[in-house]
Amino acid sequence: MAAAIIVPLLLTVCMILLKENTGIALNAIQSNKLRAIITMLIIAIGITALVGTLSAIDAIKNGINSNFTNMGANTFTIRGNENAVRVGRKGRKQKQYPVIRYQEALQFKKEFTFPCLTSISTLATFSGRLKYNGERTNPNIQIFGTDDNYLQTAGYELAEGRNFSTNEINSITPVTIIGQEVATALFGDKKSALNALISVGAAKYKVIGVLKSKGNSSGFGGDKIALIPLLNARQYFAKPDMSFTINVMVSNGQLLDLLLFEGTGLFRKIRKCDLASAANFDIVKSDNLASLLIDNLQKVTMGATIIGFITLLGAAIGLMNIMLVSVTERTREIGIRKALGATEITIKNQFLIESIVICLMGGLLGIVFGIAIGNLISFGLGVGFFIPWFWILNGLIICILVGLLSGYIPAQRASKLDPIESLRFE
Repeated sequence: MAAAIIVPLLLTVCMILLKENTGIALNAIQSNKLRAIITMLIIAIGITALVGTLSAIDAIKNGINSNFTNMGANTFTIRGNENAVRVGRKGRKQKQYPVIRYQEALQFKKEFTFPCLTSISTLATFSGRLKYNGERTNPNIQIFGTDDNYLQTAGYELAEGRNFSTNEINSITPVTIIGQEVATALFGDKKSALNALISVGAAKYKVIGVLKSKGNSSGFGGDKIALIPLLNARQYFAKPDMSFTINVMVSNGQLLDLLLFEGTGLFRKIRKCDLASAANFDIVKSDNLASLLIDNLQKVTMGATIIGFITLLGAAIGLMNIMLVSVTERTREIGIRKALGATEITIKNQFLIESIVICLMGGLLGIVFGIAIGNLISFGLGVGFFIPWFWILNGLIICILVGLLSGYIPAQRASKLDPIESLRFE
């Protein structure tokens, strides 16, 4: 019964004291506006560096996840070279396997009769330049030879037009489906690209479709792309080491691991791999490479966090210096408060709360800037607006901690001042 009365009473007293000290802190800040603003800006820069950098990394992670989700859910890929992401000189060297021949890919597609959708594609060139009536793209367009299932397995959708027909896939018909960025570069925003004849390399191709925008984050997929029939790519972009990629989209996500195992077994048989030897091809789920990229970003996150904390440490030292100056300037005020009955704890709390208030005001400004930086990068990657609640909460906690650490020594010094000597101070 007594505890039920004492606890609320103590909380009420604490709230009153906090409100009073906060009011004193705000008055002190208002009386030294320029110094307070400079101090807040120091803290804001530190928090912006920390929250902004980490929010930007979160935006990049969201972009990676979005891209690999757009590649097609429940998908795995069989290709000739291993997907290895290299980080610095110590990055894992990419394994080189024999190229996947067209007949091998075609045999897999015919024999893999499980409930799934299988497509075959090949990169004809990654530096294509497309032209139309004097307009031309930069020489960085990826041109793929594909079949009629590729759009679905790669996660593309048509903004207008149609997919390749069976007849076009089985022949060398010069037709193409272009990405949104290619269409904009050649035809602008108003004119339709459908049925136009464009130059792809040395040949003319009829545009039968335009893909919906997919973005270009992390260099995967994207809108800088042109698709042509698979046999057409073999005919006009033939090269000795041309390798084909097999994409498999499973209709039921629960069967993905099972069908990946079955696909590995079938392709080992097609490639004539011995039971005792490792597979001479790479097979990976679409989300595995996303996980690998995100794991590598953890090192970047660690480095960015260290840089952010170093910046924040400089801000904390600046705040401590300014608080020490404030104690010296307000020595007489401290003496008067002590003469009127203020205890050492009261004086210490006053300066600690003032330091925390300055940190929080600067920190809130820094958090706003940090969110803005993160979202600018997010929009650039085509991910959209997001609010990094985790870093907002952490930013506020860090502000309170910086305020306590920076204000403790000045507050301790103020609380130990002799009231008589303080009253004499000029």
